[in-house]
Amino acid sequence: MNKVAEITLIFWLMKIVATTLGETLGDYLSMTLQLGYLTGIYITLFFFLILLSIQLATKRYIPVFYWLVIIATTTLGTEVSDFLDRSLNLGYTLGNIILFLGLILTLFLWYKKFKSLQVFPIIDKKKEIYYWIAILFSNSLGTAFGDYLTDVVGLSYLNGAIVTAGIILIIVLLHYLTKINTVILFWIAFIFTRPFGATFGDFLIKPISKGGLDLGTLNSTLISILLMTILLLISHKTLKVKSKINS
Repeated sequence: MNKVAEITLIFWLMKIVATTLGETLGDYLSMTLQLGYLTGIYITLFFFLILLSIQLATKRYIPVFYWLVIIATTTLGTEVSDFLDRSLNLGYTLGNIILFLGLILTLFLWYKKFKSLQVFPIIDKKKEIYYWIAILFSNSLGTAFGDYLTDVVGLSYLNGAIVTAGIILIIVLLHYLTKINTVILFWIAFIFTRPFGATFGDFLIKPISKGGLDLGTLNSTLISILLMTILLLISHKTLKVKSKINS
Protein backbone atom coordinates (compact mmCIF):
# COMPACT_ATOMS: atom_id res chain seq x y z
CA MET A 1 0.00 0.00 0.00
CA ASN A 2 3.05 2.32 0.09
CA LYS A 3 2.75 5.35 -2.23
CA VAL A 4 6.30 6.74 -2.40
CA ALA A 5 9.80 5.67 -3.42
CA GLU A 6 12.07 3.82 -1.05
CA ILE A 7 15.21 5.78 -0.10
CA THR A 8 17.97 3.86 -1.87
CA LEU A 9 20.96 4.71 -4.05
CA ILE A 10 18.84 4.73 -7.21
CA PHE A 11 16.44 7.15 -5.47
CA TRP A 12 19.23 9.70 -5.06
CA LEU A 13 20.50 9.16 -8.61
CA MET A 14 17.00 9.73 -9.99
CA LYS A 15 16.52 12.76 -7.73
CA ILE A 16 19.69 14.39 -9.08
CA VAL A 17 18.75 13.71 -12.72
CA ALA A 18 15.20 14.92 -12.06
CA THR A 19 16.50 18.18 -10.57
CA THR A 20 18.83 18.71 -13.53
CA LEU A 21 15.89 18.09 -15.87
CA GLY A 22 13.72 20.50 -13.89
CA GLU A 23 16.37 23.22 -14.17
CA THR A 24 16.93 22.83 -17.91
CA LEU A 25 13.22 22.41 -18.73
CA GLY A 26 12.27 25.40 -16.57
CA ASP A 27 14.88 27.58 -18.29
CA TYR A 28 13.72 26.27 -21.68
CA LEU A 29 10.17 27.46 -20.99
CA SER A 30 10.98 30.83 -19.44
CA MET A 31 14.13 31.81 -21.36
CA THR A 32 14.48 29.89 -24.64
CA LEU A 33 10.77 30.13 -25.47
CA GLN A 34 10.72 33.59 -23.82
CA LEU A 35 7.47 32.88 -21.98
CA GLY A 36 8.66 34.62 -18.83
CA TYR A 37 8.72 33.34 -15.26
CA LEU A 38 5.06 34.06 -14.42
CA THR A 39 3.76 32.27 -17.53
CA GLY A 40 6.22 29.48 -16.77
CA ILE A 41 4.68 29.17 -13.30
CA TYR A 42 1.17 28.92 -14.76
CA ILE A 43 2.22 26.19 -17.21
CA THR A 44 4.27 24.13 -14.75
CA LEU A 45 1.69 24.55 -11.95
CA PHE A 46 -1.01 23.23 -14.31
CA PHE A 47 0.98 20.09 -15.12
CA PHE A 48 2.07 19.69 -11.49
CA LEU A 49 -1.56 19.65 -10.28
CA ILE A 50 -2.59 17.15 -12.96
CA LEU A 51 0.33 14.80 -12.22
CA LEU A 52 -0.16 15.17 -8.46
CA SER A 53 -3.85 14.27 -8.83
CA ILE A 54 -2.87 11.10 -10.69
CA GLN A 55 -0.27 10.23 -8.05
CA LEU A 56 -2.73 10.79 -5.18
CA ALA A 57 -5.36 8.65 -6.93
CA THR A 58 -3.06 5.62 -7.25
CA LYS A 59 -3.28 2.90 -4.62
CA ARG A 60 0.40 1.99 -4.60
CA TYR A 61 3.83 3.23 -5.62
CA ILE A 62 4.18 3.38 -9.41
CA PRO A 63 7.64 4.75 -10.33
CA VAL A 64 6.66 6.61 -13.50
CA PHE A 65 3.83 8.55 -11.78
CA TYR A 66 5.90 9.30 -8.69
CA TRP A 67 8.91 10.57 -10.62
CA LEU A 68 6.82 12.62 -13.03
CA VAL A 69 5.54 14.52 -9.98
CA ILE A 70 9.12 14.94 -8.72
CA ILE A 71 10.12 16.36 -12.13
CA ALA A 72 7.07 18.64 -12.03
CA THR A 73 8.10 19.97 -8.59
CA THR A 74 11.66 20.62 -9.78
CA THR A 75 10.43 22.45 -12.90
CA LEU A 76 7.83 24.45 -10.96
CA GLY A 77 10.42 25.09 -8.26
CA THR A 78 12.75 26.60 -10.87
CA GLU A 79 10.02 28.98 -12.04
CA VAL A 80 8.96 29.93 -8.50
CA SER A 81 12.53 30.62 -7.39
CA ASP A 82 13.35 32.68 -10.48
CA PHE A 83 10.07 34.61 -10.17
CA LEU A 84 10.82 35.55 -6.55
CA ASP A 85 14.43 36.45 -7.23
CA ARG A 86 14.18 38.15 -10.61
CA SER A 87 10.60 39.17 -11.46
CA LEU A 88 9.72 40.41 -7.95
CA ASN A 89 13.32 41.60 -7.43
CA LEU A 90 13.43 40.16 -3.91
CA GLY A 91 17.01 39.01 -4.44
CA TYR A 92 18.52 35.60 -3.81
CA THR A 93 19.00 36.06 -0.06
CA LEU A 94 15.41 37.07 0.71
CA GLY A 95 14.09 34.50 -1.77
CA ASN A 96 16.01 31.75 0.06
CA ILE A 97 14.67 32.92 3.42
CA ILE A 98 11.04 32.93 2.22
CA LEU A 99 11.30 29.43 0.74
CA PHE A 100 13.15 28.11 3.81
CA LEU A 101 10.42 29.44 6.12
CA GLY A 102 7.78 27.84 3.87
CA LEU A 103 9.55 24.48 4.16
CA ILE A 104 9.96 24.76 7.94
CA LEU A 105 6.27 25.67 8.35
CA THR A 106 5.21 22.69 6.21
CA LEU A 107 7.38 20.28 8.20
CA PHE A 108 6.14 21.78 11.48
CA LEU A 109 2.48 21.31 10.50
CA TRP A 110 3.25 17.81 9.22
CA TYR A 111 4.91 16.85 12.51
CA LYS A 112 2.18 18.48 14.59
CA LYS A 113 -0.51 16.40 12.84
CA PHE A 114 1.27 13.04 12.54
CA LYS A 115 3.94 13.24 15.30
CA SER A 116 6.52 12.05 12.78
CA LEU A 117 8.25 13.19 9.60
CA GLN A 118 8.82 9.65 8.34
CA VAL A 119 9.15 9.72 4.54
CA PHE A 120 8.85 5.97 3.87
CA PRO A 121 6.48 4.24 3.76
CA ILE A 122 3.60 6.68 3.25
CA ILE A 123 0.05 5.37 2.94
CA ASP A 124 -2.20 8.11 4.36
CA LYS A 125 -3.30 10.56 1.63
CA LYS A 126 -3.22 13.60 3.94
CA LYS A 127 0.34 12.77 4.93
CA GLU A 128 1.24 12.36 1.27
CA ILE A 129 -0.05 15.89 0.55
CA TYR A 130 2.27 17.28 3.24
CA TYR A 131 5.05 15.19 1.68
CA TRP A 132 4.56 16.76 -1.75
CA ILE A 133 4.24 20.32 -0.41
CA ALA A 134 7.51 19.83 1.48
CA ILE A 135 9.16 18.48 -1.66
CA LEU A 136 7.95 21.46 -3.70
CA PHE A 137 9.37 23.91 -1.15
CA SER A 138 12.60 21.87 -0.94
CA ASN A 139 13.11 21.93 -4.70
CA SER A 140 12.29 25.65 -4.92
CA LEU A 141 14.71 26.36 -2.08
CA GLY A 142 17.38 24.23 -3.70
CA THR A 143 17.07 26.20 -6.93
CA ALA A 144 17.34 29.51 -5.09
CA PHE A 145 20.37 28.32 -3.12
CA GLY A 146 22.10 27.12 -6.29
CA ASP A 147 21.57 30.56 -7.85
CA TYR A 148 22.83 32.15 -4.62
CA LEU A 149 26.10 30.21 -4.88
CA THR A 150 26.74 31.27 -8.47
CA ASP A 151 25.28 34.81 -8.59
CA VAL A 152 25.96 36.09 -5.04
CA VAL A 153 28.92 34.05 -3.78
CA GLY A 154 30.43 34.13 -7.26
CA LEU A 155 31.21 30.43 -7.75
CA SER A 156 31.35 29.02 -11.25
CA TYR A 157 28.60 26.56 -12.19
CA LEU A 158 31.01 23.63 -11.95
CA ASN A 159 32.41 24.80 -8.61
CA GLY A 160 28.87 25.31 -7.32
CA ALA A 161 28.07 21.70 -8.22
CA ILE A 162 31.29 20.55 -6.53
CA VAL A 163 30.47 22.46 -3.32
CA THR A 164 26.95 21.02 -3.10
CA ALA A 165 28.28 17.54 -3.93
CA GLY A 166 30.72 17.95 -1.02
CA ILE A 167 27.86 18.85 1.31
CA ILE A 168 25.93 15.77 0.14
CA LEU A 169 29.00 13.61 0.81
CA ILE A 170 29.24 15.01 4.36
CA ILE A 171 25.56 14.15 4.92
CA VAL A 172 26.20 10.58 3.71
CA LEU A 173 29.12 10.26 6.16
CA LEU A 174 26.98 11.64 8.99
CA HIS A 175 24.33 9.04 8.15
CA TYR A 176 26.76 6.12 8.43
CA LEU A 177 29.09 7.41 11.15
CA THR A 178 26.76 9.18 13.57
CA LYS A 179 23.38 8.70 15.22
CA ILE A 180 21.87 11.93 13.89
CA ASN A 181 18.17 11.54 13.12
CA THR A 182 17.85 9.99 9.66
CA VAL A 183 14.73 12.03 8.82
CA ILE A 184 16.61 15.28 9.45
CA LEU A 185 19.50 14.08 7.29
CA PHE A 186 17.05 13.06 4.55
CA TRP A 187 15.53 16.53 4.25
CA ILE A 188 18.94 18.21 4.32
CA ALA A 189 20.16 15.85 1.59
CA PHE A 190 16.94 16.34 -0.37
CA ILE A 191 17.40 20.11 -0.33
CA PHE A 192 21.06 20.02 -1.36
CA THR A 193 20.60 17.54 -4.20
CA ARG A 194 18.45 20.26 -5.78
CA PRO A 195 21.18 22.95 -6.02
CA PHE A 196 23.58 20.22 -7.18
CA GLY A 197 21.21 19.37 -10.02
CA ALA A 198 20.47 23.06 -10.66
CA THR A 199 24.11 24.14 -10.86
CA PHE A 200 24.95 21.08 -12.97
CA GLY A 201 22.04 21.97 -15.24
CA ASP A 202 23.40 25.51 -15.56
CA PHE A 203 26.83 24.04 -16.28
CA LEU A 204 25.31 22.16 -19.24
CA ILE A 205 23.32 25.16 -20.49
CA LYS A 206 25.46 28.25 -20.03
CA PRO A 207 27.98 29.46 -22.63
CA ILE A 208 31.63 28.50 -22.41
CA SER A 209 32.55 32.12 -21.61
CA LYS A 210 30.53 31.80 -18.38
CA GLY A 211 31.99 28.43 -17.42
CA GLY A 212 29.36 26.19 -19.02
CA LEU A 213 29.33 23.60 -21.80
CA ASP A 214 26.94 25.63 -24.00
CA LEU A 215 24.71 22.65 -24.83
CA GLY A 216 21.61 24.84 -24.70
CA THR A 217 18.38 24.28 -22.79
CA LEU A 218 16.80 21.95 -25.36
CA ASN A 219 19.79 19.60 -25.79
CA SER A 220 20.41 19.52 -22.02
CA THR A 221 16.72 18.74 -21.42
CA LEU A 222 16.76 15.90 -23.96
CA ILE A 223 19.90 14.40 -22.39
CA SER A 224 18.29 14.57 -18.94
CA ILE A 225 15.08 12.96 -20.26
CA LEU A 226 17.11 10.10 -21.75
CA LEU A 227 18.95 9.49 -18.47
CA MET A 228 15.70 9.69 -16.50
CA THR A 229 14.03 7.19 -18.84
CA ILE A 230 16.86 4.70 -18.35
CA LEU A 231 16.66 5.05 -14.56
CA LEU A 232 12.87 4.69 -14.64
CA LEU A 233 13.15 1.44 -16.56
CA ILE A 234 15.65 0.16 -13.99
CA SER A 235 13.35 1.26 -11.17
CA HIS A 236 10.30 -0.50 -12.65
CA LYS A 237 12.32 -3.68 -13.22
CA THR A 238 13.66 -3.60 -9.65
CA LEU A 239 10.14 -3.11 -8.28
CA LYS A 240 8.87 -6.13 -10.27
CA VAL A 241 11.68 -8.31 -8.93
CA LYS A 242 10.92 -7.24 -5.34
CA SER A 243 7.21 -7.92 -5.86
CA LYS A 244 7.93 -11.47 -7.13
CA ILE A 245 10.22 -12.14 -4.16
CA ASN A 246 7.64 -10.87 -1.66
CA SER A 247 4.85 -12.88 -3.28
